[in-house]
Amino acid sequence: MAGGEKRVVPDVLAPARLGPLRLRNRVIKAATFEGAAPEALVTQELIDYHLRPAEGGVGMTTVAYCAVSPEGRTERRQVWMRGEALPGLRRLTEAVHATGAAVCAQLGHAGPVADGRSNGVASLAPMGGFNALSMRRNKAATAEDIARVVTAHADAALLAAEAGFDAVEIHLGHNYLASAFLSPRLNRRTDAYGGSLRARAAVALDIARAVREALGDRLAITAKLNMKDGAPGGITVEESLQVARWLQDDGSVDALELTAGSSLLNPMFLFRGDAPVTEFAANFPLPQRVAIRALGRAFFRTYPYRPLYLLEDARRFRAALELPLILLGGITDREGMDRAMAEGFDFVAMARALLHEPDLLRRIAGDAATVSGCIHCNRCMPTIYTGTHCPLV
Repeated sequence: MAGGEKRVVPDVLAPARLGPLRLRNRVIKAATFEGAAPEALVTQELIDYHLRPAEGGVGMTTVAYCAVSPEGRTERRQVWMRGEALPGLRRLTEAVHATGAAVCAQLGHAGPVADGRSNGVASLAPMGGFNALSMRRNKAATAEDIARVVTAHADAALLAAEAGFDAVEIHLGHNYLASAFLSPRLNRRTDAYGGSLRARAAVALDIARAVREALGDRLAITAKLNMKDGAPGGITVEESLQVARWLQDDGSVDALELTAGSSLLNPMFLFRGDAPVTEFAANFPLPQRVAIRALGRAFFRTYPYRPLYLLEDARRFRAALELPLILLGGITDREGMDRAMAEGFDFVAMARALLHEPDLLRRIAGDAATVSGCIHCNRCMPTIYTGTHCPLV
C-alpha cells in the first residue's frame, strides 16, 4: 500500500460490499448442483436447499447451474433460464431474502460436459468428437453458435435481475463451454477462437462483456475461473492469470472465484479427499455400473485433502490482481476464514461443509473454536441423482 501503510485485515463475519451489493458477511455458499429441478424449473426442494445455508448465516447463497440454453444443461433435470422459470425463481429469491441473505444465480453453458442424450440435443464443444458422458458426438460450435450462447448469457442475466437475484456468477471453469475453449487440450481450432490464448479466451471475455453490458451495475457480477485444469494439456496458472488480467482490465466482473479441475477430465482435482466410485456406480444400470467400478479410479483420481488446498495457486492471483477475489477449497472453520482474509482475499466460499451442517456459520459466529463435522468423504457427490445432500446426516 502507498507510503508503507499496513493493510487492515477485514473481519470475515462483518458486512462487506461486492460491487453494488452489500452482504451481511464475507462468506458465500458456493454453487453445488442441487439435483432438485426435475422439470428444469424451481421446486420447493430447491428453495429449501438454499434456505438452509441462508438461515444458517451465510452472506449469499449461489443457485447452481442456471443454464443459459437447453443444450447448456449438464442434463435435463436442471434449471434453464427462460420465461417459464421466472415465477419459481422469484419465489426462491423472495424466500432467501426473508432470511437476510443475498442470492446469486450461477449462469453457464456446460458445453462438452453436457449430456446430449439427456438434453435431447447435441452438446456444443470447441471441437467435434465422441462424448463419453453422453455416448454421442459433440457438435463443434460454429461462430453462430458462439454468438447465440453469448447473447443467451446476457438474456439470462436480465432474467436473473427480473427474478430478484442480487448477483450472477458466470461459469468460466471446470471445462464447461467457455473453459473448454480456454483449454489447449480441448480447443485445437484454427479459426478466430483457437490458437493463441487471446483467441481461446474470446468466448469467456465476450460472455463477461455481454453480461456487464446487459446489467450495468444493477447486480454484482462474479466469475468462476479455473486457475488450472489439473489435466495434461489443460490451461496453466500462467495462462489463467492473463485471462484474469483481461477480465480485470475490461471491468466486466466485480470479483473472481478461483477454482480448478475439470468435470470432463479430472473432477477430483477440485474436490480432494475420497473418491466415491462405488457410490457413483450404484446410480447406473448394470452394464455401466460394472464399467464404472472397474475403470472409475482412472477418472476419479484421489488427491489428499488439506485445509485451504487451493491457496498456493490462488496467492499468485492475489499478488497480480487488484480485483476482489473469492477463495474456495478446504475452508471449513474460523481459522481458515481468518487466514484467507489475512492473505488478502476478500471473500470465502464454502460448499461441502455447508451440506453437512447448513448452520455451520452461525455456530462459528457463536464459538470461533467450532470444528466442521465434514470428513471430506465426497459421498455427497453421487447424491446429485436423487437430490444433493450429505448422506452422513
